[in-house]
Parts: sequence; C-alpha cells; structure tokens
Amino acid sequence: MKRIASIIAALPLAGALLLAGCASTADSDGYYTVRRGDTLYSIGRDFDQNPSNLAAWNRLRNPNDLEVGQRILVKPPTGIVARTGAGQTSRGASPAPARKATPAARPAAKAAAKGSDDDAPVPADAKLDWIWPTQGKSAPSSDSYKKGIDIAGNDGQAVVAAAAGKVTYAGHGIRGYGNMVIIKHTPALLSVYAHNKSIAVKEGQMVARGQQIAAMGNSDTSKVKLYFEIRRNGKPVNVMALLPPR
Repeated sequence: MKRIASIIAALPLAGALLLAGCASTADSDGYYTVRRGDTLYSIGRDFDQNPSNLAAWNRLRNPNDLEVGQRILVKPPTGIVARTGAGQTSRGASPAPARKATPAARPAAKAAAKGSDDDAPVPADAKLDWIWPTQGKSAPSSDSYKKGIDIAGNDGQAVVAAAAGKVTYAGHGIRGYGNMVIIKHTPALLSVYAHNKSIAVKEGQMVARGQQIAAMGNSDTSKVKLYFEIRRNGKPVNVMALLPPR
C-alpha cells in the first residue's frame, strides 16, 4: 500500500517533467504552441529558424505579438526554402500563406545565435559597467509596445556598445525596429539598438564597451533617433537605473 501511495504522489511531478520536456516540439503540421516566456527569437533558436522568417510565415505585424497558447508555424511553408539559424539575416524567405496569428501580449524580444559559440565567455553580470550608447536627449519610447528609451540625435551620429559583449543580431529583418543590433553581455543580459542608419558590426562578433557598432538614423521610424533597451532574462528593465547620470 505504501508503494502504491508513493507512485500516485509522484504522478503530478512526472506530468510536469513530461510537459517541460515537450516545451520545444512541433505538431505534425509544423506548428509550435507558444508557452509563457517564449519570444520570436527563442522560438527561432529552438527550431533553428530565423525570427524574420517566422514573422513572415505567420504574418506577424509586430514581432513582439505572441500569446500563450498561440500556434506558430516553425517550418517553411510548402515551396519555401529558408535559411536556418535564429541569428542569421533572412535572404530568400518571403511571406507565404500561413494561418493568421491571433493578437497577443508582448513578451520579450531577444536574439541568440544557435550553437556552441553562443556560450562564449562574456563579462560577469555584476561587473558590467554601462555607458550611454550615444549622445542626446532621452525619453521613454514613443512606441507603446517598446519598453526602452528613445535618444534623439543627428543623422550618422555614432552609436556605441553600452557594455562589452557578443553581437547576436545585426540586420533589418524585424519590422518596427529598422536596422537593429542586439548584444548579449551575459547569459541573462542583452541590449538592443534600433533604427540605425547603418550597422558596423557582424553577428558573432565580440565588441568592447564604447566600440562603435552603428550610425544613428531613422530606419523604420519617422525621426532620427536611437531606440535603446536592456533586457534581463528576456524582460525589459529600467534603463535609467543602469546607465550613469549625465
């Protein structure tokens, strides 16, 4: 009787472990069901797909629009050949008929290249010494779905890495962000630099604190500015609490 009772007591835990083990699997139609904490980048990483491809296949107007329980197509539609890799820039993938995505909440957008080089040494979280990524007046982002800050400046103005790290995304495949760079500083921390005129770094490149990574511009926005954001474990944090006063 004691053995039977112990087996019954273990069933909930076994079920939880089973669900956790199936978190990154797709159904027979090639669809993955979004779970809490998922982002387009993390789904792309798990299924070795470029996030811009996923956005096109699922007709996502805003790459941050994902909802728990939503079904996302994670393999190319019939007749489409796409480059794989969550950190690669899409070339050849084009919008194709797919099931329309439902309106959604806005979890974190993060990019991370898949592979062993993604675990390259980075500065310890506690030792990061942030600097401002560019000069100019700052204010909360004018886009309601973005949680970082806009920094006004001049066309072509230098944009630098706010801390040392590794470039995990450099491209313009995500609608609403223009020419964007994402730098991974620690396993938990990354920074986002969007709307650039041009990009001076490549994916996989290690950059130093203060190194120029882009030139300010107005790509995918109406005015010249830099959109800057810092995320911890996929969630935006208070940028002003980390940047030094000026």
